[in-house]
Amino acid sequence: MQSFEQIRSHAGNLHALRTNDPYLISFDLTLAHGRHQGIYLAEMEGDDGLKYLRVSTPIGPATGVDATRCMRFNWEQRTGYLAISDLDGSPYLHLIENRPYQLLQANELDRLIKELGQLGDRLEQALSTGGDAF
Repeated sequence: MQSFEQIRSHAGNLHALRTNDPYLISFDLTLAHGRHQGIYLAEMEGDDGLKYLRVSTPIGPATGVDATRCMRFNWEQRTGYLAISDLDGSPYLHLIENRPYQLLQANELDRLIKELGQLGDRLEQALSTGGDAF
């Protein structure tokens, strides 16, 4: 996948897009037991001028979250790391992964979306005592 349009086309064939902006799309990933997880795909440009795809999913409000636990979680992960970004004007904890377009293929994108969606849902359940808000 060499462009965001290729990513949009691929994701749009598999999922109903909720957001469809020039460099941002989002959709709900269907999970087991009727659960779902919001997935966001956005294009970013690195300092080197190369294009990157950011895959992210919101986990829950960042208020009261222990930053040390987040950093330890990041250290242990092979895919995905925690970050804070605004969602509707409030700081939210997100699970994110950035991948350069030049290394991204459709099957890798599908695997990454599934893996982050499932892990994001488990983290959301842990933070919200089982809720499914995102």
